[in-house]
Amino acid sequence: MNSFTLTAIGNLARDPELTAKGETTYARFCLIGNDYAGRDEEGAEREIVTSIWFVAFGVLGEAIARHARRGDQLMVEAQVRADNWTDKQGERRYDYSYVVQGFRFGAPGKARREASEGVPAEEPRPLAAGA
Repeated sequence: MNSFTLTAIGNLARDPELTAKGETTYARFCLIGNDYAGRDEEGAEREIVTSIWFVAFGVLGEAIARHARRGDQLMVEAQVRADNWTDKQGERRYDYSYVVQGFRFGAPGKARREASEGVPAEEPRPLAAGA
């Protein structure tokens, strides 16, 4: 059982990075989300940008690295792991890792949309006899 699970929906900040160490492959990627943060003094809406780095191992990481590109939306479910250590100065440091357990592809990013606009739409195919 995972004590903490995070569900995140965001857009890729850059193309995923696929790495292999020995027999282990993993992809690192950063998701960015924009949230409403009230209004400024002139009444214009403000946003706050949040970015979170994820790591996906094995076939999950390979699939993300192969098929996702900068700007594409991903829906990710990740296990939260604590990374605590003592630095060289003897200070205790605390951080977290987000390890992907599952994901779904969301809306394509701008680059993918523009690339698909140049492709002609498929002609409708007639139904086969007896269908």
